[in-house]
Amino acid sequence: MDDAVALPMFPLGSVLFPAMPLPLQVFEPRYLTMLQDILTAEPAEFGVVLIERGQEVGGGEKRFDIGVTAQVAELKVGDGFISLMGEGTRRFEVVDWLAEDPYPLASVRDLPALEWDDDLGERRDQAEALVRRTLVRAAELEETVWSPTVALADDPIDAMWQLAAIAPIGPLDQLTLLRSTSARELLDSIFTTTTDAAEVLDARSSW
Repeated sequence: MDDAVALPMFPLGSVLFPAMPLPLQVFEPRYLTMLQDILTAEPAEFGVVLIERGQEVGGGEKRFDIGVTAQVAELKVGDGFISLMGEGTRRFEVVDWLAEDPYPLASVRDLPALEWDDDLGERRDQAEALVRRTLVRAAELEETVWSPTVALADDPIDAMWQLAAIAPIGPLDQLTLLRSTSARELLDSIFTTTTDAAEVLDARSSW
């Protein structure tokens, strides 16, 4: 059975993960129209995918085929724009891009949720310690988005996705993490990509 559904899409220059906040300022007419449409449903949600080539504003961008559904949590109306706070919920894969009239729309299929295994506790602690150490190192060399002491969720799966989001790695590495098919794979990928990032930071500090 084909379980794909049509979902309004908001391509961005960054990766959204489950259990992560999404602050946006919406001002393009096409996305203001999108908000009007999705706010008639409950929950109000849209899809976020990373832009492969192109810009966030104006359209015509090329997009990756995996993303996360964002659920609207808060709206504030400004002068010519709307401030939106969303939250990442479910991962999906894009089955097909549909006609844009006027905003991006895609046929998507949800990806299976990851399942936690208590045997992964030690590996999870190792990954968290590595990410926090690397954030400290990154903060010494550049401004970072996330504090090394940022709190994580109590739910172990949510906490893993949050670790993936705060790790000081690039968007393509983040996409690799987002594609994980198991909790162990996600933790191993967090460890690998963050280790690589730490080596780059160490090399930069010696210049």
